[in-house]
Amino acid sequence: MGEKDADVPTEARSARNGQGVETATDRLRIILGQERLDVLASSRVLVLGLGGVGSNCVEALARGGVGELVLVDRDIVQPSNINRQAVAYHSTIGRAKTDVMEEIVHDINPDCRVTTVHRFLSKENLVPTLEALPRPDYVVDAIDTISQKLIVAKWCQDTGLRLISSMGGANKLNPERLRFSTIEKTKSCPICKVMRKECRKRGIRGLQVLYSSEVPMPVTPRGAELPGGRRPEKGVTLGTMSYMPPIMGQMIAGRVICDLADLHNDLDVQEPIVAPRRRGGR
Repeated sequence: MGEKDADVPTEARSARNGQGVETATDRLRIILGQERLDVLASSRVLVLGLGGVGSNCVEALARGGVGELVLVDRDIVQPSNINRQAVAYHSTIGRAKTDVMEEIVHDINPDCRVTTVHRFLSKENLVPTLEALPRPDYVVDAIDTISQKLIVAKWCQDTGLRLISSMGGANKLNPERLRFSTIEKTKSCPICKVMRKECRKRGIRGLQVLYSSEVPMPVTPRGAELPGGRRPEKGVTLGTMSYMPPIMGQMIAGRVICDLADLHNDLDVQEPIVAPRRRGGR
């Protein structure tokens, strides 16, 4: 072993490829192995919405070795996005989120194939837009609007596509209350309550979601004044902590990657953590 190698941690040396050159996927290869890495590299994931959840999910998918991403969003970066969105910096304000996200993905993985659609998804054009895209191996719904979320859920059910739908993280503080579940088993989430009812009406069953069981904090009512004399435009203004949407996006990316790679840990359960019993039985 040379002097330079002596300064490199053992796990990093073992991860290097046959030429002794460190690569971006070395640490992934330790867990996944080359065969699963190849599966991810040949997988296509469709992400709808590049807000706090969607943009951070895309970044994690790119870092996780997913080889093809289809990104759909109609928004441009606004100053209020900076506290939580992977696309939002002062330098990107005013740019299309799809363009910024594509640049970020290619900076992470130049070989990743990226298709972008800068378009508002309405009730009328949503299904035609989805059907015009290449068929994905997985769909991530990070859309804010319930009516569109329901259309996506029904389309994925009818076409046999795997889907994870992100529920609400606004006005919530505790990431430990985030859970993967089917929509039927959700609780304490206002968006989930509406989704449960509407899914039953439409015959949507077993929709996989990430949601928070935390009761939301009170919202800003209509008429309340915000900084700069602004007032809520849609009745209420929802607040968002900087860490909640990114954590949700990372969690969804983790589930997608593990599902695509067929990799699951024995400890992958959503059981509550209980305090250990005191010694002596007291």
